[in-house]
Amino acid sequence: MRVIVSGGSRGIGAAVCIRIAEAAASRGERAQIAVCGLGSSEPQEEVARAVRALGGDAIALSGDLSNIDVAPSLVEAAVSEFGGLDALVANAGVASPARICDLSVAEWDKMFEVNLRGAWLLAKYCYPHLKKNGGAACFTSSMSGQLPHAGSGAYSPTKAALTMLAQTLALEWAPDGIRVNVVSPGMTHTPMTEKMYADPAIKQAREKLIPLSRIGDPRDIANAIEFLISPLAGYITGQDLCVDGGFSKTILSHIPGRPSSK
Repeated sequence: MRVIVSGGSRGIGAAVCIRIAEAAASRGERAQIAVCGLGSSEPQEEVARAVRALGGDAIALSGDLSNIDVAPSLVEAAVSEFGGLDALVANAGVASPARICDLSVAEWDKMFEVNLRGAWLLAKYCYPHLKKNGGAACFTSSMSGQLPHAGSGAYSPTKAALTMLAQTLALEWAPDGIRVNVVSPGMTHTPMTEKMYADPAIKQAREKLIPLSRIGDPRDIANAIEFLISPLAGYITGQDLCVDGGFSKTILSHIPGRPSSK
């Protein structure tokens, strides 16, 4: 399987690259992964080395998806190296917590440029290659794109828009045999949330909110993404899978006046 993974240098993206390589090896195949990240190529190369150790092939690519020229260059490099693409994992994202009216225009634009426009451009340039092979795409959205969170700044709006982008593509690309799905992580321990979960009180309080009683691990999300781009999900498209330990299903239980099950 030939895959391009944005935001692949750490956290969920790195876990996705490893999981794809493991799954391919278990099928007697060799994963070919373009590990894309921001800034220095060393973190991407570290993930690429891990993929190679699992019997796969990988290249490390760098670029800022807020630059409109980066998406086509990443896709071109991946196709040149692997001869085509079978899947896209659009995982790159940024967050800048703040109250909506406290955001500057630059902060608002930056999040939309990376979280939404960058994903759209990757999809746009991957499309002809995915069409040749009846490929698949998976977009990493967020539980915050399903449920509003005060103080999340433009993050929730970008993720809600990303989910709608992916589901629109699912309908438009279905005649070409391309499947498109979304994974929406809940509370997950990643480098982006490391500082918060380093506080035992915060971690414990959040765990109490989750029916499965633990914070998600990047591998939990990677398992879902790998499944959705794999042949096992051959009849699944246009779906938004919330991987949150059941948290989003507890919201209704806290509505005043809702009938009790007791």
